[in-house]
Amino acid sequence: MLQQLFSPSVLHALDLIGIFVFAISGALLAVRKNLDVFGMAVLAEVTGLGGGLFRDLVIGAVPPAAFTDLGYFLTPLLATVLVFFLHPHVERIQAAVNVFDAAGLGLFCVVGTTKAYDYGLGLTASACLGLATAVGGGVLRDVLANEVPSLLRWDRDLYAVPAMVGAAMVALFLGYDALNAMTSGLAAATTFVLRLLALHYHWRAPRAWQRRSAVRDEE
Repeated sequence: MLQQLFSPSVLHALDLIGIFVFAISGALLAVRKNLDVFGMAVLAEVTGLGGGLFRDLVIGAVPPAAFTDLGYFLTPLLATVLVFFLHPHVERIQAAVNVFDAAGLGLFCVVGTTKAYDYGLGLTASACLGLATAVGGGVLRDVLANEVPSLLRWDRDLYAVPAMVGAAMVALFLGYDALNAMTSGLAAATTFVLRLLALHYHWRAPRAWQRRSAVRDEE
């Protein structure tokens, strides 16, 4: 299915772009945590490749693509070098990084869902793995950095929800045999736009109804 939607060269290029942008966010978090260059590289690799590795292991696509293509491994290292020397400038263009991150989110939820379906999973399971592909690296990054994962925190703009919407759209299109380049692009674009709107308007998921707590909210 993926080969029908994208040529191998286009799919490979899009993968590397998404990995690079995600890896930048991992390296930047390492800088904020005052980690050394090795810590920066580890967080960059985990953020860029974690979601795809998890998906490939679950569906049995072994060895995972990250271990068969040197470009997948080197791309996060390139992001590490960039952030190591230019992190003050990268921080200043965080808005642009967020835009590319949203694009990567849209791409990965589409690719992850489609690849899982190609390997025989049902529609619901495929959508779940599409979501895991998109957000899994960020979860691993935050855990390694000793932080509550951003997508679990109420005081963070919606991140997982746009990816859930995109993955669900892909699953619906697959179910109706309507997935093609146009509809897959629509799912990716929907995820992208929802994420940007969440960033702009600070959309957040609701907390428990009639929540009462004597514990002060953590910032």
